[in-house]
Amino acid sequence: MIVEQAVLYIKENQSMAFEKAFKEAQKIIASMKGYIGHKVLKCIEEKDKYLLLVEWENLDDHEVGFRKSNEYQEWKKLLHHFYDPFPVVQHYALVEDLFLRKK
Repeated sequence: MIVEQAVLYIKENQSMAFEKAFKEAQKIIASMKGYIGHKVLKCIEEKDKYLLLVEWENLDDHEVGFRKSNEYQEWKKLLHHFYDPFPVVQHYALVEDLFLRKK
């Protein structure tokens, strides 16, 4: 499993519209091969800033399967006009020995 991470800076006063659009867009990403789950977190200290975390089975499911799909074109139409600047997307792998979760 890998985690896609993107810090999303939303244009001023567009957060409500972004959240509404994301509710629609999440249906697209959730339908993709290799998708496991996602979280969107809103920054407490900075207005109009979000953190997107998406879990994928592997890197190709995101970079090839999703990003090169027709569905990604619809994702772009729904969301990309909200970003300023455009987010840098990075991918992370779990360090097994450094993972704990309270039961």
